Amino acid sequence: MDLFYTEEQQRFRAEVRAWMEAHVPREPLVTLECREGFDQHVAWERTLAAGNWGMVTWPEPYGGRGLDLVQWLIFEEEYFRAGAPNRANQNGIFLLGPTVMEFGTAEQKARFLPPMANGEIMWAQAWSEPGAGSDMAAITSKAVRDGDHYVLTGQKTWSSRAAFADWGFGLFRTDADSRRHKGLSFLLFDLDSPGITRRPIRQLHGDTGFAELFFDEVRVPVENRIADEGEGWKVAMATAGFERGLMLRSPGRFQATARRLVELYRLHEAEAASAAREAVTAAWMQAQAYAYNTYAVAAKIMAGGSIGAEASLNKIFWSELDRAMHRTAMGLLGAAAELRRFDDGRINQWLEGYIFSLSGPIYAGSNEIQRNITAERLLELPRVGAG
Repeated sequence: MDLFYTEEQQRFRAEVRAWMEAHVPREPLVTLECREGFDQHVAWERTLAAGNWGMVTWPEPYGGRGLDLVQWLIFEEEYFRAGAPNRANQNGIFLLGPTVMEFGTAEQKARFLPPMANGEIMWAQAWSEPGAGSDMAAITSKAVRDGDHYVLTGQKTWSSRAAFADWGFGLFRTDADSRRHKGLSFLLFDLDSPGITRRPIRQLHGDTGFAELFFDEVRVPVENRIADEGEGWKVAMATAGFERGLMLRSPGRFQATARRLVELYRLHEAEAASAAREAVTAAWMQAQAYAYNTYAVAAKIMAGGSIGAEASLNKIFWSELDRAMHRTAMGLLGAAAELRRFDDGRINQWLEGYIFSLSGPIYAGSNEIQRNITAERLLELPRVGAG
């Protein structure tokens, strides 16, 4: 792999940087997890789309630029370097979009991808259920075929962005007699459909980044099913791979946090504990290592390869790195930082980031589950107690 950027890639970086400097809001947007903030972030999605930056790797007919993965990584580096807002439609563009690209019909691609890239339709992820969190195979929500529709009943919880999004995607059991991974289908549904009730879930800080969804005989057209009936598990595992692999958490995000951490250390170096310098240095090195590894994975995919169970290692690494960087920042700021969070936006950014980083080892599949996947599928270790 060539670790030097070509002239074309350097020109592309300059183009992205110039556009971001001209368009990224000067003041931070309100949190994405309330109505006002969500609307602000949707407006930003449409600003990105106006510049044709909605999803640069997608083919032009679907609202993209047809760029390769290296260019996407460059875009992401410049995006986070500029301090651009979080993506309101990350469930759509980073998770569902690649899934539709791989498993969807030509009609589904033409129908769902352009409004996703253009910021016209915001998507919610509806995986978890009260009895099926990290264990998605325990899903019980049903989809019963009735002519050219499915009738959905059941409940989803901790559905990301569902409090304010337009559409959702999730797994439903289309074979009532099936168990575990069998008999599941991957369906897309309008969140304003009759029979759907949204119940926002308030988090510790009072905002509603999640919602419970209740399905009471909700009719969904069969044409909204991705892949064949009963193939939902295969489709969902591909979506989970996108979530844990390249797309959802690009290196640019963590490189930007590492740069901010270095700046924070320089401000507090005089009173910092002796171990802080080592922790900051380790954070910088690990963020760079993650970037180099991701470029290598991108090169592998561009050469015709694929990413499989390795995505679990990827997810463990970036979630633990994010938590370590924010924990180091908390040590540098000290306990008094909480008293200053509303007076200093930079301090509040670290505090909010720290709280969110604690969820990293849980979302996108808990790290305990990812370690099991790594042990069984990559290292080929036997299960405990297995004969």
